[in-house]
Amino acid sequence: MTTRTPAPRPAHIAMFSVAAHGHVNPSLEVIRELVARGHRVTYAIPPVFAEKVAETGAEPRLWNSTLPAPGADPAAWGSELLDHVELFLADAIQALPQLTEAYEGDVPDLVLHDITAYPARVLAHRWGVPAISLSPNLVAWEGYEEEVAEPMWAEPRSTERGKAYYARFRAWLEENGIERHPDSFVGRPERSIVLIPRALQPNADRVDESVYTFVGACQGARAAQGEWQRPEGAEKVVLVSLGSTFTDQPGFYRECLRAFGDLDGWHLVLQTGGQLDPAALGDVPANVEVHSWVPQLAILRQADLFVTHAGAGGSQEGLATATPMIAVPQAVDQFGNADMLRGLGVARRLATEEATAETLRETALALVDDPEVSRRLKEVRAGMAEEGGTRRAADLIEAELLRLQA
Repeated sequence: MTTRTPAPRPAHIAMFSVAAHGHVNPSLEVIRELVARGHRVTYAIPPVFAEKVAETGAEPRLWNSTLPAPGADPAAWGSELLDHVELFLADAIQALPQLTEAYEGDVPDLVLHDITAYPARVLAHRWGVPAISLSPNLVAWEGYEEEVAEPMWAEPRSTERGKAYYARFRAWLEENGIERHPDSFVGRPERSIVLIPRALQPNADRVDESVYTFVGACQGARAAQGEWQRPEGAEKVVLVSLGSTFTDQPGFYRECLRAFGDLDGWHLVLQTGGQLDPAALGDVPANVEVHSWVPQLAILRQADLFVTHAGAGGSQEGLATATPMIAVPQAVDQFGNADMLRGLGVARRLATEEATAETLRETALALVDDPEVSRRLKEVRAGMAEEGGTRRAADLIEAELLRLQA
């Protein structure tokens, strides 16, 4: 006879994130589940995501960010490593007083935070409450610093600008009573629930399982995003999306129109994001629908092919729906994700300049008719289902609450 784990007493859980789709969206179903289990959840987020957070039943705690707004020109993030990290540090420093005020007199029992929400860990330290990272992408493995971080940082760290960045970060941590190196503070949480499948994690066999637990995709019904119906007579459906940031790619979209437009029996759904002028596409064939945004998961559940930038969210949605993928990475972790998908045997990777109409069509026809790709997708999807998703993530958070309440 199995003994059911007792439920913890309702608690105040505070979630912290930044205003970016790829950082907020992965956490939403976990938050919704925690609210459904009777917990009071506050979610510290800039106003642009307040409505989306409120739909989960959580209470938005608003603060103003200095980061580029969602959908802004990618150039606003800069082009070098130091450009990116300086933006996050500056935002964290100016956000901390706002968040301190937002939680004055309402200290949570437990802190959840995105990997970029540095003030959350400072506040958890100040309050003396546990903090759990909800990681929307890959995590560090044993040897990560030597194999990846040190080579990547060797040149920036040696510059005056790099030294100034580290000095500022160290000073901020020390001011708040934290005696940790910035790299360790950012990259080595004490506890992390990883919201990607283990299959997408490089060197998964070297990840410390006492710190990191993979729960895979945390997906809900997403009815609020809208529905989509496969057109009658469409033998094959292909979805093309470059996510939410690096979307101003008219040349790439025109190649997709040439590849799949008027292709006998195929229907193309093209998501272009918020930056593209539709006129840049020229004539759109009858078997193509073009939208700024689409209910991606609803389409993938019916699609035969996904042409994706290989962001963490899109990659795992492709795996969860067993959809063959052509990965055309644009930035940051997308290149690594594309390599992981290719290594799993479920995708082909193309550089943007290689993604011509001819190559896209040839690759697509080979992928959708390959029984080995189909077999591997089903195998990966089955493994993901065993990771537990949303319910397991909530169970792990509640297990921490039980420990605190014991």
